[in-house]
Amino acid sequence: MTAEATTASRRRLVQVYALYLLAALVFFGPVLFMLWSAFRRNVDITGSIFTIATPLTLENFTNLFDRFVFYYYIRNSFIVAGGSTLLGLALGVPAAYVIVRRGAASIGFLMLLARMAPGVLFVLPLFILSVQVGAPSNNGLNFALLIAAHLIITLPLCIWLLVPFFEDIPLSLEEAAMLDGCTVWQRFRHVVVPLALPGLSVAVTLSFVFSWNYFLFALALANADTLPLPVIAFNFIGQGSSDYGGLMAASTLISLPALLLTVFAQRWLVRGLTGGAVK
Repeated sequence: MTAEATTASRRRLVQVYALYLLAALVFFGPVLFMLWSAFRRNVDITGSIFTIATPLTLENFTNLFDRFVFYYYIRNSFIVAGGSTLLGLALGVPAAYVIVRRGAASIGFLMLLARMAPGVLFVLPLFILSVQVGAPSNNGLNFALLIAAHLIITLPLCIWLLVPFFEDIPLSLEEAAMLDGCTVWQRFRHVVVPLALPGLSVAVTLSFVFSWNYFLFALALANADTLPLPVIAFNFIGQGSSDYGGLMAASTLISLPALLLTVFAQRWLVRGLTGGAVK
């Protein structure tokens, strides 16, 4: 390799790493600022962002747990996000299988339309339904209504994430199981679902994260006892003044479960995303 070619190769390598660094700053810069601000005083956050030598404190987190029963709202978020994720899988996995094996693409398209519609389109009908069934005064009904509302997010996501995986499973495997005497349910349970586990891991992770972070339905439908974490973070922003330190601390704690789930499922998540993209 000539000196000119070596220089050009090194220049391209530097450019590639520079682009990687720029992308990292764009994507991780706000997250790092959130983490840093969670340990700073409110007066330091509203000052210059270039003032690095500011004292760090745990006051934002202690005030957060003193002001709210934070564990209670964490439980609420797990109930809503976990319930909508599990129910979305219970309904979405068979639905995706039927769409692939029966050619019912129109059903999948209708579910996709529901996901593409803005969430505010569903708020008023769900609120009227909530009042009619007495959900605002009944915590069990309120949780059920919130989980059903979040199905608008999780169910189409599960279906359209799993369709490519079911399409990649050869029909001959099911035919062989049928010759061995397996019923439709046995073929689905023992043959199809185990082969689609990477897709299931993707569906679980993304459905949980989307439902965990969703704000609109909880703001309109939850009562004081069923409020999830994103609505609590909204309380730190006021018309006259805002507690940015408390907001950053709350945002950090809200992001932590979804981040831990993503890190834990990273291996299956990458395998599932790449597996569903390759035919």
